Amino acid sequence: MTVNDDTQRIARGLAEKDVALLHALVGQYQHRLIRYLIFLLGSRDPIDDLVQETWLRVLERGRTYDGQSRFEPWLFAIARNLAIDHTRKRGPVSLDSTDLSPQSFSPVSAEPSPFEQAARTEDAQHLAKTLQTLEPIYREALILRFQEDLSLQEIATIVGAPVSTISTRIYRGLAVLRGHMGAEHHAS
Repeated sequence: MTVNDDTQRIARGLAEKDVALLHALVGQYQHRLIRYLIFLLGSRDPIDDLVQETWLRVLERGRTYDGQSRFEPWLFAIARNLAIDHTRKRGPVSLDSTDLSPQSFSPVSAEPSPFEQAARTEDAQHLAKTLQTLEPIYREALILRFQEDLSLQEIATIVGAPVSTISTRIYRGLAVLRGHMGAEHHAS
C-alpha cells in the first residue's frame, strides 16, 4: 500500500467516522502526539486533556481531511491549535517547569530519529534541557523536522508559515543548540 493509498483509506475512514480506524490511528500516533505536545508546551500537566481533545477533533472534523497529503501534519496542526488555545486561556507556560528526559518517550518505529540517536549518548539529558531553553518557534521547528521527520512543506502547513521561514527557524534553532551544546562541552 502506498502513502497515497493509505492517506485515502484514512480519509474515507474518518469521513465515515470509522471507530476501528480511529483506534488504529490512536495506537499508531499517540506516542508521537504526546511527545510533540510535551516539547511544544514544555510541560506535562495539560497533555492528557489536549491529547484527548485532539482525538475528539479528529473524529469530529474527519471529513475535512482530504487524504491528499500525509495524516501527520493534519493531526499535528489540530494539536498545535489546541495547545495555542490552551496557552492563551492559561497564560504563558514556563519552559523551566518540567524535567524532560528522552528516555520517557517510546520510539514509534524501529528506525531511530536523530533525536533518539542523540538520546542514546551521554549528552541526552543535556540535549533535552537545552531544547527547553530554545524559543518555542525554534524548538517546535526542530522537533517537527528531526523528531517527527516531517518535511519543510509539512511543517509550514502545520504552523501556517512560509517554507523559507521554517528553514530559517530550523537553521537558527540548530545554531543556538550547537552553541549551547558546544559551550557546555568546552566548560567541562
